Amino acid sequence: QRLKAAVHYTVGCLCQDVAEDKGVQLSKQAIAAISEVSFRQCETFAKDLEMFARHAKRSTINTEDVKLLARRSNSLLKYITKKSEEITASNMEQKERKKKSSAAKGVRTGEYPEAVMTENEDSNMA
Repeated sequence: QRLKAAVHYTVGCLCQDVAEDKGVQLSKQAIAAISEVSFRQCETFAKDLEMFARHAKRSTINTEDVKLLARRSNSLLKYITKKSEEITASNMEQKERKKKSSAAKGVRTGEYPEAVMTENEDSNMA
């Protein structure tokens, strides 16, 4: 119910913005109807995404599933593809940075155990 209320509120805000831009008015009943249709469409999308992933023998929905869902809207598909590529590029950059920082830490920690071993070896020899 909270999710449905949040959808209704968001749709109401979007409807107000569009109504102001177009110079029209929308009744509360019209906004409620748009909200209900939007909520039901989201439920359908969620079920479809689950089915796409299950069909591919996966338990996790991925970007390919979302692209398949958006295939009928060329502009939406282009947008999703662009965002997916941006996210992938960003993740790759983060991994590279992480590798570099891990490698730098590895060199430092790699030197430290040798120093400890040397001290232990020295005490064993004495």
